[in-house]
Amino acid sequence: MTHYARQHEFLFAKHITQKNSAEIRREIAQTERDLENLKRRDTELTVLFKRLYEDNVLGKIPNEVFRKLSDDYLSEQKEIQTTIPKKESELERLKASVINASAFIDKAKQYTEINEFTAELLHLFIERVEVEERTEKWSRTAMQEINIYYRDIGLLDNMIEAQAEEQEQPQTSIEVA
Repeated sequence: MTHYARQHEFLFAKHITQKNSAEIRREIAQTERDLENLKRRDTELTVLFKRLYEDNVLGKIPNEVFRKLSDDYLSEQKEIQTTIPKKESELERLKASVINASAFIDKAKQYTEINEFTAELLHLFIERVEVEERTEKWSRTAMQEINIYYRDIGLLDNMIEAQAEEQEQPQTSIEVA
C-alpha cells in the first residue's frame, strides 16, 4: 500500500477522497442524528418527571406508581446522560479522522523500501486488523476475510482492484505535430 501511495500519489489521494465522501460522511450524519435523539429524549424525560411529580403532589397518581415511574425515568435519563458524552467523543473522533491521504503519503515517503515489517512500522501504518469468521466452521482451508485498517486512511477494501484495473488499461499518448 505504501508503494502504491508513493508511486501514484494523485490516484491514491483521489481514491481516498472518494471513500471519505461516502463512508465517513454517512457515519458522521448517523452519529449526529443519534446524538440529537438522545438530547431530545433527555429533555423529554425532564419534562415527564416534572409532570409526574406534579400529578403525585396533586394526588392524581398513587405514591407507588410515582416511585416506579420516577425510578424508570431516572434510570433511563442516567443512561442517556452517560451515552451523550460517548457519542460526542465518537463524533469528534469521526470528524478528526476525516481521511487524510496526504498524511499517509508523507509517512509512506519516509519509508521508501520496507524489507522487514517491524513493530514500529506496524504502529505507524496500521490502526487495527479485523479477522472475520471462516466461511465453514472447523475447516482449515475455508476462506477467511481479513480487513486491515490503516492509520489516517481507514479500510482500503478495493484499492488493490483499482490498481489492477489501472495497470490493465493501455497507456495512450498524444503526439503533437
